[in-house]
Amino acid sequence: MRILVTGCAGFIGSKVTEILARGGHEVIGVDNVNDAYDPRLKRWRLDQLRAVQGLTFREVDITHRAALHDAVRRQPVQAVINLAARAGVRASLDNPGVYYETNVAGTLNLLELCRMQRIPKLVLASTSSLYGNGERPFREDQPTDCPLSPYAASKKAAEVLAWTYHHLFALDVSVLRYFTVYGPAGRPDMSIFRFIRWIADGTPIVLFGDGSQERDFTYIDDIARGTVEALRPLGYEVINLGSDRPVPVSDVIALLEEQLGRAARIDRRPAHPADAVATWADIAKARRLLGWAPETPLADGLRAAVGWYRQNRDWACRIDLGS
Repeated sequence: MRILVTGCAGFIGSKVTEILARGGHEVIGVDNVNDAYDPRLKRWRLDQLRAVQGLTFREVDITHRAALHDAVRRQPVQAVINLAARAGVRASLDNPGVYYETNVAGTLNLLELCRMQRIPKLVLASTSSLYGNGERPFREDQPTDCPLSPYAASKKAAEVLAWTYHHLFALDVSVLRYFTVYGPAGRPDMSIFRFIRWIADGTPIVLFGDGSQERDFTYIDDIARGTVEALRPLGYEVINLGSDRPVPVSDVIALLEEQLGRAARIDRRPAHPADAVATWADIAKARRLLGWAPETPLADGLRAAVGWYRQNRDWACRIDLGS
């Protein structure tokens, strides 16, 4: 297949692109390499992809409809995987407009691309943040009408738009709700990257809440594998991809202390109102529809992330972690 992957310089997008290209697919990867977080990390991921055969990269913003259509005009695609997004719960409170521009208007542009060019399949990245503080474990059929942040609300809007295009134009859509993705070369605005660097460098960890809050940490390779599996025809389905094993943040810190051989210094801050108390994925649907289950234990995934940081510390120690 020839597949359009948006956000191909991103954390998940780069790994999905690699898996597809190494699997013999032709990938048109687009990314605007913006400064939502330090673009040096995005450029590093792109450099790794240059060694992979089968990728054509174009620097395109999905909010620019004409440029998006031009990217695939001469190379028609059979599927779109939309991993381009403004992500991050807390940051969305500071600039909600850009979240809606990318996550809602950008998704609409891709839906229109699928309609106009008769592309039969769209895989849409969504988020566990939609569940807020709902009943756990989170199931795909439970209400998601009370998001706690503009980021979550923008992803809900994207899901609803995708349903509309499925209903009107028979577009096959797989919506994937990701749960706390981590691993090597992860996003620097997320806790794992920050914790590793802060502990390694002897800098106090900024911890919102008391550490008892739980997250369903899911390793990047497992997430990317599930995303590729979702290319199969399913109609319209919303599917959780998570580990099904929520872990307190304090336990993650303890594992990282052990692996890095250093004790963490902790700067405790009040819990943030946009943060969920806990996340926990019910993944029965992913098992049934995709034959998918996570394979990487948390300790192994953290070890890989620590190893990546140590190997790249000469420049990774200077990456901007954001606010």
